[in-house]
Amino acid sequence: MKKPEIVALLLLASTLVTPCLLLGQSVESRRKALNAILAEVWEDRMRTSPEFASSIGDNRYNDQLSDYSIKAYNEQLARGRAYLVRISEVDTAGLAGQEKLSSDLMVRELVNEQDEARFKTWQMPLNQFSGLHTELPQLSDLLGFKTVKDYDDWIARLHKMPSALQQITDNMSLGMEEHRMPPKYLLEKVLVQVNAIATLKPADSPFARPLKKFPGTLSAKEEERITRETLDAIARDVLPAYVRLSRFVEHQYIPQGRIEPGAWSLPDGDAFYAFSVRRSTTTSLTPDQIHQIGLAEVKHDEEEMLAIAKKLGFGDLKSLQAAIARNPKLHPASRGALLAAYQGYLDQMKPRLPQLFGRLPKAPLTVEAMPSYIEKDQAAAFYQHGTPDGSRPGKVVINTYNATSRSLADVEAVAYHEGLPGHHLQISISQELQGLPEFRKHTYYTAYTEGWGLYSERLGKDVGFYQDPYSDYGRLEADIWRAIRLVVDTGVHSKHWTRDQMVDYFRQHSAIDETNIQAETDRYIAWPAQALGYKIGQLKLISLRAKAQEALGPKFDIRAFHDQVLESGALPLDLLEGRITAWIIQQKAAK
Repeated sequence: MKKPEIVALLLLASTLVTPCLLLGQSVESRRKALNAILAEVWEDRMRTSPEFASSIGDNRYNDQLSDYSIKAYNEQLARGRAYLVRISEVDTAGLAGQEKLSSDLMVRELVNEQDEARFKTWQMPLNQFSGLHTELPQLSDLLGFKTVKDYDDWIARLHKMPSALQQITDNMSLGMEEHRMPPKYLLEKVLVQVNAIATLKPADSPFARPLKKFPGTLSAKEEERITRETLDAIARDVLPAYVRLSRFVEHQYIPQGRIEPGAWSLPDGDAFYAFSVRRSTTTSLTPDQIHQIGLAEVKHDEEEMLAIAKKLGFGDLKSLQAAIARNPKLHPASRGALLAAYQGYLDQMKPRLPQLFGRLPKAPLTVEAMPSYIEKDQAAAFYQHGTPDGSRPGKVVINTYNATSRSLADVEAVAYHEGLPGHHLQISISQELQGLPEFRKHTYYTAYTEGWGLYSERLGKDVGFYQDPYSDYGRLEADIWRAIRLVVDTGVHSKHWTRDQMVDYFRQHSAIDETNIQAETDRYIAWPAQALGYKIGQLKLISLRAKAQEALGPKFDIRAFHDQVLESGALPLDLLEGRITAWIIQQKAAK
């Protein structure tokens, strides 16, 4: 049956394809039709996003890079409209709940792609936080190098990098013409990142990392050839392409960068931010409503933090914050010490997971330092997913830049967020799910995925951790950090705040170290609304857990609740709430 939210798109798409009417056909016929469409969309994504395919262990396109041209983008939109027509004609009546859910999720995904097209986000492909210029150097880390073909595929990709970088340069040029550009000062940071790659010797570049350790199964002759061809491709193709990109950014792009930091200053800026808020939070909350939620959450966290401060003998938060800043025991002595602190907290959490979950992931997890060419402008840590078969482990990637100035107080919370029971557990379980379409195993919704990560920080309390009051204070610092995001993100992009206002609010309401304050402020400016999903998602999970506990009383099982949250992969918050509500009813009815 046709879904109201896509009728307009269907009318447009109907000129491209002839709908296959499946109304009245048998349940099995409609099931096969739905599964065929979902599989086709997934194969389309693998073929046109070969870097993503490689990241999840699909090696069929390891010698390819994505086509970043506007022609390819428009063709993708056209195919999306055709897929919408076809999926809308599959009547889901009588299909299983998960099958209906798959249909609804795919429709949402395809509609979002069409909605986003209005804002031409492809015209702003680079910022200091993300972009092809930093993604390409990290690509080899997502690959396995075991055979001659693996290396030859990599060499083929190296030869294609100049074309990909030129395509995004062309897109940026179109953005200049339409005044759709990032802030000028952020582009100056991009230039530093590009030059950090462009000025390296071929053998010292991250593109040469596969040469550092051969698998031992290659002949000496093959190793010599691969080394020669790899370094030649880097020297003749990759590094010159980075030099060209550097010249373009410095001499043409930066001078045209916008002055105001907020998305409101872009063409259709207010509409773009409203769309970004809906996509990030998967709610209908307005920027002003989110701003008010943020103010209330900051106040709540400050009250809890003050209680800890008084317990430690401090009269106010500023006194405690100053003491933490001066205490050498609350700062790592080295980069290695910072990595060891994260590893220690993950090691202590792992054996406690059966208290919280009935299902646990099989995939391994490692802790690694962030690459030096991105660390200065990156977050404190991030998670890099592994492959579904476990051949490449998940990674908690730690920012060790300016390590000795960073606080250890929040490391416990961040370790739980990025690793266990946070992103690694949730994403690995999703990848390992059986009986669902492939796209469901790799879907990402900021409010769900990052909301789960933030919710996971609190789970350490459920198993008796955060015994050190400074670490518990750090947990609250991490929480207020996400609450502050609601205030400053909406502040700059909707209420026309300046960057200084954002930094001042951070300083007034947290003791987050200056390195993180500066990087995070720039992150929110570069990536409108993304940071809103964390707190909004966490609050929804907390409320759903409270709802289940109240409804089920002694029947409530925290492991069963968490398994229910995780067993369908990432979901928009409204669909997650519907599933948990149905589960509560089912549990109440069970004897």
